[in-house]
Amino acid sequence: MPTDAQALIAAMPVPAVLIGRDERIEAANPAAAQLFGHDGTGRHYVTVLRQPATLDVVEATLRDGQPREGRFLGRDGARDTTWRASARAAALASGQRVLVTFEDVTALEEAGQIRRDFVANVSHELRTPLTALLGFVETLRGPARDDVAARDRFLGIVSREAQRMAQLVDDLLSLSRVEAEERRRPTERVDLRALAASVVAALEPVAERSGAELRLDLPENPVTVPGDPRQLRQVLMNLAENAIKYGGQGGPVDIALSEPAEESALRRTGVRLSVTDHGPGIAAHHIPRLTERFYRVDAHRSREVGGTGLGLAIVKHIVNRHRGRLRIESTPGEGSRFTVVLPVE
Repeated sequence: MPTDAQALIAAMPVPAVLIGRDERIEAANPAAAQLFGHDGTGRHYVTVLRQPATLDVVEATLRDGQPREGRFLGRDGARDTTWRASARAAALASGQRVLVTFEDVTALEEAGQIRRDFVANVSHELRTPLTALLGFVETLRGPARDDVAARDRFLGIVSREAQRMAQLVDDLLSLSRVEAEERRRPTERVDLRALAASVVAALEPVAERSGAELRLDLPENPVTVPGDPRQLRQVLMNLAENAIKYGGQGGPVDIALSEPAEESALRRTGVRLSVTDHGPGIAAHHIPRLTERFYRVDAHRSREVGGTGLGLAIVKHIVNRHRGRLRIESTPGEGSRFTVVLPVE
């Protein structure tokens, strides 16, 4: 094969192989060798590419010279990867060859799967209250039309389910806004000390109804960080409300803010804002998944108290936008602590 063709294949930024008229690989660049696990130069393309979908594409292009695309599945460590294999006829001075390139589309495949999972989850979350609403409306129009007691009870359930759907829509919109802004770091200075005191004052009625006690531990002086005050308030509200709802009836909920100090997780000076409950705690295998959309430790209980399964996902994205870290610690039977570490500059 001409030297210039070899040099061209080697310089390509994506995995590429050149297949000759004898169906053997005449050139493969380093990226292709990494993808296949070896340099297949000189070998028949079937023994290198192996996968039927890719082989069909190459065989057809070798036969008629028409461009084609297929899928090639790879593996990068413990992670599966997906590649778009493109076969194109290449007319060189020494005769016609087939150039096969591989484009990594793993991120697109994952995004598509996330989108499909998201639609399925939203549909599932809306189906239950909608089914309840339709059932009770039908009952109110029929058998319970003249039953005052039943009508009042059913209307209460209808109102609760409608509120649940409204909360779900609000959380979805909030999550969408947070994700849209995640790459833009806020620069406004926010006093976390004043913000924490404000959140506790707002949640006192909720805590009283649940029999919980909110305990606040704040520094004497203001603690300011660059941030979005609305979003940081949302973070603390979500964490505190979760602690009240799931931390056990009648138990204390501790909200603490640290003085600025060197934080190894940030590699700079930061502060810690933590919410601790003393409830049943969370099993270790649940913790890595708590910030996933719609993930619940106890789905039935979460729905009973009005949870949408999106609160911690919103918290995660807000913390990411502020270039911070979210730490979750829990011991079954002793309680849970959610800590947000934020840089002060």
